[in-house]
Amino acid sequence: MSGSPAPRPGLSLVIPVYNERENLAPLHSELMAVMKSVPGAYEMLFVDDGSTDGSAEVLRQMRAADPQVRVLTFARNAGQSAAMDAGFKGARGDVVVTLDADLQNDPADIPRLVEALAGWDAVVGVRRKRQDNLVRRVSSRVANYVRNRLSDETITDTGCSLKAFRRAALSRLVLYDGMHRFLPTLLKMEGFRVREIPVGHRPRRHGDSKYGIGNRLLPSFMDLLAVRWMKRRKLRYEVKDDI
Repeated sequence: MSGSPAPRPGLSLVIPVYNERENLAPLHSELMAVMKSVPGAYEMLFVDDGSTDGSAEVLRQMRAADPQVRVLTFARNAGQSAAMDAGFKGARGDVVVTLDADLQNDPADIPRLVEALAGWDAVVGVRRKRQDNLVRRVSSRVANYVRNRLSDETITDTGCSLKAFRRAALSRLVLYDGMHRFLPTLLKMEGFRVREIPVGHRPRRHGDSKYGIGNRLLPSFMDLLAVRWMKRRKLRYEVKDDI
């Protein structure tokens, strides 16, 4: 006779993965330790974005050993926005927390993000004491400044993947390639409340960063112009009478 079904998770961790084989087992161990302090059922939803380094096999082993682990596997690499979108649609929890698989986001910040979500629709992490090289730190600072100026925004660190959302808010979004960088702005455009809190940041232990100035500058700028257009052309009206 089969046992009772597992409880529906209240919290979903959505983790895009692209060629992070060496980081997955340590990340899983850290997450299990941290989630002991978070009340209620949870799930870890890893989205394998067409990895080619053996990440898929590591994820299958984790899934077999831990019932809290779920794995969505893409047929081919589709990009971080696609991985986020699939994770948001597949998440079963009412609260969704996103983080990178490269161990630079500190899982110990997750309880603080969830707690800070009270009364808000999204909480955005702001990386303090960033553990990246000088070029990445400067380029990120410039990008955030330009992004805020052109989109009339005040988001301090939109590149930080460590964020918490109410799933009901995410269900209102339609994402396009590259739009994961603008999640706070897209939510605010829909009338949702977004706040920021400081979070930790750690140096990359294994593997290489998937983003650099060369493959991010022009696409990000084009995406920024699209968001600027969307904000300016968004329909804004109030029905006075319906008789």
